[in-house]
Amino acid sequence: MLIGEYTHTLDEKRRLSLPSKFRKEIGKKVVITKGLEGCLFVYSTKQWEKVTSKLTGLSLGQANTRDFNRYMLGSAVETDVDPIGRILVPDFLKYFANLQSKVSLIGVHDRIEIWNEKAWTNYKGRVEKQADVLAEKLGEIGAI
Repeated sequence: MLIGEYTHTLDEKRRLSLPSKFRKEIGKKVVITKGLEGCLFVYSTKQWEKVTSKLTGLSLGQANTRDFNRYMLGSAVETDVDPIGRILVPDFLKYFANLQSKVSLIGVHDRIEIWNEKAWTNYKGRVEKQADVLAEKLGEIGAI
């Protein structure tokens, strides 16, 4: 399971070292794609197969389905984890997530999220302020 929060440096060649705890879970090849709220999603190839199976199993008759498939699948890039645990972030994904030299890597169960460090700090602050309300809403639907 991918959990935790780490701050790492994106070097001038767009290489990003994955935390050692993540490397054990993610494998030697990953898929990076546009995420939500301005971050990137990183999946192991095994988990990516599950995600794409769900997405491609949805009705093509729905415009929202087609749009989201294009968004997620069209921006996906498969890349190797090098021998010292780094991945290469393509330029277009770096720009999409506004990644600077310091980035936050967040483990979210089945994926890693890569955030601009300042954007993550702001987002986390907003969510923390409403955590009680969110928990109550999830409790109402039996999620927690």
